[in-house]
Parts: sequence; structure tokens; C-alpha cells
Amino acid sequence: MQESIDNAIRDHSQDAPSSQTEAARIRLDAYALLAGLLRNPPEHEMLELLRGLGSQPEQQRRTTDLQAAWKGLAEAAAKADAESVESEFNRLFVGLGRGELLPYGSYYLSGFLMDKPLADLRDELGRLGIQRADGVSEPEDHAAALCETMALLADPEHGIPLSGQKEFFGTYVGAWMPSFFNDMQGAKNADFYVSVGRLGEAFMEFERVWLSLPE
Repeated sequence: MQESIDNAIRDHSQDAPSSQTEAARIRLDAYALLAGLLRNPPEHEMLELLRGLGSQPEQQRRTTDLQAAWKGLAEAAAKADAESVESEFNRLFVGLGRGELLPYGSYYLSGFLMDKPLADLRDELGRLGIQRADGVSEPEDHAAALCETMALLADPEHGIPLSGQKEFFGTYVGAWMPSFFNDMQGAKNADFYVSVGRLGEAFMEFERVWLSLPE
């Protein structure tokens, strides 16, 4: 996973995708990075890599929301340190009993944890042959787990057709994760993670548009 996250940081898109291959790289990289940032707080090495995003050359053409979000993440990383971000992560997602944010699809879709949306997701993952990794305690509808799942489904060699990706995204990801990333930007305990929320929201829109294009 760390190698995939590092690739996401180094190879982030500066332009709109011009091919299926390029789009697949952008999508896999973004999903890997978001999964990593939602699973654990970034350590010093991760923040150093993120800061490197700010050294990319300025583009002459119009900047998209997604490109602006990448730049914002670099700027936030440049001002952050691992200890403060870890504390922020714990306040947002862990807390005493629960964090300020609940990164679970079931909560956003039904208002309850471990509810029917999670059961439906587990049925669908079983149909796709995807199982929760050993040692992972979080349920499958955790935002990080769903980003990891989308990366598997979008893999050009081992994934599923775009039509299947579109259906899975619309039902289990796009139906709630944009709201989650929007809430992250407004969370009272969010500082560095405001930029993560902006990147997540911009990427969710990228995905929605990309998956709606004819195959």
C-alpha cells in the first residue's frame, strides 16, 4: 500500500486524461492516496512527499478543481508536522468513543452504523470475490476500505468493466462519500484534513463524470 501511495503522490495528474490508460493511472493513484490518508495519519515521510507536489511547474491552461485540490494538499503538507496531524486524525476519526466524523457508508446512507447498506455491500463484495483482509477490524463500508475496493475494481488488468465500476461507485461510493468529504472540510477539528476533504470531493466529481462517459 505504501508504494501505491508514493506513486500516487509522485505521478498525480496535471492535465485531464487523454486515454483510458492515463485515466486508470490517475484513478488508481488517487484512490490509493485517499485510502492511505483515511486509514492512518500520514507520517513524516508521507508529508515530505506531499510537499513535493508544490514543486510541480505551473500550467498555462485553466486549472481544474482536481488540480487545485492537489496543489492545496501540497500547501497544507508544507505547513504540517506528523505529530499535529496524528492528533488531528485521532480527533476526527477516533476520539473518546467516536471521532467528530464517522467515515462509514452505512451511517451516511441510513443514519445508523452496521445497518442494511453494510449488509448489501458485503453481499456485493462476496459476489465480486473480494474479502476483508486479515487483521482489519474496520467494516467494509469504511471510506478507506471503499477506496481500496474501487482501486481493485478499476485495475486495468484485474478489475471489472467500466459499467460494473459505475454501478458499484454509484451505489456504494458516490451515494455518500462526496457528503463525507464535504463534512470533513467543515469539521471543527480539521486543519490538514480540510485539504484531504477538498481533494476527495474533487476526485469524487472526476469519477462521477468519467464513469458517465460512453465506453
